[in-house]
Amino acid sequence: MIIFSLRTILSAFGALTLAGCGASGGGPDARETTAYDGIASGEAILLSGTEPFWNARIEEGTMRYTTMEDQEGREFPVERFAGNNGLSFSGTIPGEGGKSIDVAVTPGECSDRMSDRTYPFVATVVIGSETRSGCAYTDRQPFSGPDRP
Repeated sequence: MIIFSLRTILSAFGALTLAGCGASGGGPDARETTAYDGIASGEAILLSGTEPFWNARIEEGTMRYTTMEDQEGREFPVERFAGNNGLSFSGTIPGEGGKSIDVAVTPGECSDRMSDRTYPFVATVVIGSETRSGCAYTDRQPFSGPDRP
């Protein structure tokens, strides 16, 4: 079984997008060449997922990642990349043997299936070879539903 990191997939997608730009006579449309700007660089992004339970907060180039087993969490720097339909963040989790972490945040209605909340973003987290799915919101673009489910 071949496992690709999110960083590898995003790099390949970017290369294919650029290669496709010269293929048509009309040139690329604005969506193909414009970086996603739906989340400002100053916004804090909060992410969560279930099965297994995990949470993360990304703010000012730093991510704090927590799990049920590590409720204090780990904090580490991440690099931000704006693609044409969302954001990605890449870093290395300290104390995890140098495991890479890649996060994709894309616009789209999302439910955690455990509360009556609706989130404005879908989150995908890849740690090493493990993929975790969840939802996300920002301090400026909150979830809808109860504060305490």
